[in-house]
Amino acid sequence: MEQKREGERLLQSICSPLKCWSKMKGKPAVPHLPSTSIIHLLVDFQWKLGMAVSSDSCRSLKYPYVAVLLKVADHSGQVKSKSFEMTIPQFQNFYRQFKEIAAVIETV
Repeated sequence: MEQKREGERLLQSICSPLKCWSKMKGKPAVPHLPSTSIIHLLVDFQWKLGMAVSSDSCRSLKYPYVAVLLKVADHSGQVKSKSFEMTIPQFQNFYRQFKEIAAVIETV
């Protein structure tokens, strides 16, 4: 149960900045750049923590995973959904990279 809470805390720490970014609604991430320089804009970020318990080829999997759904808008405003799943080690690596990005941003 504690591992689930820790996973939820990690995801919340990533989701908060992403939700702020999505509120920009087409504004450039860097104010001095023209909006045409943005190729894709994050519109929505959804996640869920899941547990695979079995499949047709394996009766007892019992492994946790993080499922992510991203909605991104291209330069014309067309929104497309992208989804992927990560194992907990993959998510922890993803989280470490976001922490590194945040540390660099704070120095700017």
